[in-house]
Amino acid sequence: MLSVYRDHGIVPKESRDDNFNKTPLDLSRYQEVRAGDLVINKMKAWQGSLGISDYHGIVSPDYLVCALSSAVHGRYLHHLLRSSMMIAEYGKRSKGIRPSQWRLYWEDLAEISIDLPPVEEQRRIADFLDAETARIDQLVALRREQLDLFAERYVAFLSEAVTPGIGDPSAVRSPSYPWLPGTLRTARLGHFIKIQSGITVDGSRDIAADSVRRPYLRVANVQDGQIDLAEVKEIEVSPSMARRATLIKGDVVITEANGNPDNLGRGAVWRGEIKGMVHQNHIFALRADRRRLMPEFLALTLASLHGRAYFRATSSQVGIATTSSSKIAAMPFPLMALPRQKQIIATCEQMRTAAEGVTQTLRRQVELLEERRRAVVTAAVTGELDVTTARRVS
Repeated sequence: MLSVYRDHGIVPKESRDDNFNKTPLDLSRYQEVRAGDLVINKMKAWQGSLGISDYHGIVSPDYLVCALSSAVHGRYLHHLLRSSMMIAEYGKRSKGIRPSQWRLYWEDLAEISIDLPPVEEQRRIADFLDAETARIDQLVALRREQLDLFAERYVAFLSEAVTPGIGDPSAVRSPSYPWLPGTLRTARLGHFIKIQSGITVDGSRDIAADSVRRPYLRVANVQDGQIDLAEVKEIEVSPSMARRATLIKGDVVITEANGNPDNLGRGAVWRGEIKGMVHQNHIFALRADRRRLMPEFLALTLASLHGRAYFRATSSQVGIATTSSSKIAAMPFPLMALPRQKQIIATCEQMRTAAEGVTQTLRRQVELLEERRRAVVTAAVTGELDVTTARRVS
């Protein structure tokens, strides 16, 4: 089974740990791909999800699979078709109401004209770009490893803070939750919070005369422990329904499902950025009893190794990992006095702030390297760069 990636081209599905799509039992409609074939994800061509395959395998029937002419060097075409100028062309020719529904059909792809130098020149350009892009990709991978290391260290630090002893390999473990130290005092999370359900979107619902229009927090706004308010939609609901699903400052919002099981249960604190915000039914709002639990401490614990292990162990995984209000309420939660919670919140925030400068620098370096990669590919395939005299990227 092969997958098509924007950043990696065509790779075996099992070689990636970030592909959570389930392979169907019936593969009769799947298409054969031979090494050297061009494979295009019609739904994501405008993002660059295409390439020449180095592997023999099968792909989704929704993809385009094309054999190459002898007038084309495969690796040259791989770089050309994944260049910025070509990806922009796919975007112009893709059809659909909105980007998430865009598709590039064969008849539209076939109309695109490309200039092909002689095959020997294609080979020289491809050899140069293979070497240069590999060099840049190595640097990008190194920076991303450093970013992952910073993130892992932060999670390990906050995990030890909220669940002391979780990182001690010699600690006696809890019989019920083997990742927790047996000496850790816990109680059901449901003792400290109320769980608020959200609004179900129903286009057939009659709009009452006294309905109100409210901003509406969707699953798309809550991802991996962060709230993204770049695009906020509105919904018309009855006043009583709005009251039942309105967020208040300090609520911790989590999604019911996540394609990545390790991110299931990650919570973000709602800061009241938009007045009157209601939330979707696929989002739970956890309202802490402030006399015993700080919202920020709750969010930290959900993001800890304990939170991740608990939701991974209790999730239902039919397609994607899901949780429920009953499982959230049953989570064993560390007993911690409020003053200690406040200390941990402050310490974790200091560490996160200190690391932010370094991580921003690393992310910027990744962006610059990726920009450099795109520029080198475009310059080489358009003839702006003479590959016989070009200097290597350092």
